[in-house]
Amino acid sequence: MKPVDLARKLRRDAEFEPAALDRGKAVLMAAIRQEVEPSRRQTIVPQVPYRDVSAALSFLERAFGFREILAARLVSAGGVIDHAMLEFGDGVIGIGPEGHHGAISPKSGGIESQYISVYVDDVNAHYQRALAAGARIANGLRDYFWSDEGHRTYEALDPEGHRWRFHQWLREVPQSEWRGRPGED
Repeated sequence: MKPVDLARKLRRDAEFEPAALDRGKAVLMAAIRQEVEPSRRQTIVPQVPYRDVSAALSFLERAFGFREILAARLVSAGGVIDHAMLEFGDGVIGIGPEGHHGAISPKSGGIESQYISVYVDDVNAHYQRALAAGARIANGLRDYFWSDEGHRTYEALDPEGHRWRFHQWLREVPQSEWRGRPGED
């Protein structure tokens, strides 16, 4: 029962029996807490390693439009950022120094081992923002169609070599127009 409905019921019950208010107060407070406290749902949070977390944080905000979740920042006794969380739309990533859990930056490893896909509302504007902030463009803007979707996309590398793919959904594509995956056309 919603808190407002519980409060109405308690008011009615208290008119006939004042002690009902005391008994129902705990139930009402529990219902209110459940409604206002944030609920945590299951999700995936990629963790991305960097040599220089502070520089990465600044770049990801400036070039790609990510926003740091300040309450999640962990700083060592020496003042070094040990962990930060960034949000973009409904997604969240964590960044931290390389070496944690054995993860290393592509800059140290000399190889890209993954890419992260991000869906944006206006990929053309996002591309211009990334260029202006100095992102290295790995693959420029292009349209591609595979499966039942059409996308406009580009790929950029951050200063340590992590590959980021930015997409904008264009339209659903009839099966007769399906082509290969990106890079297969």
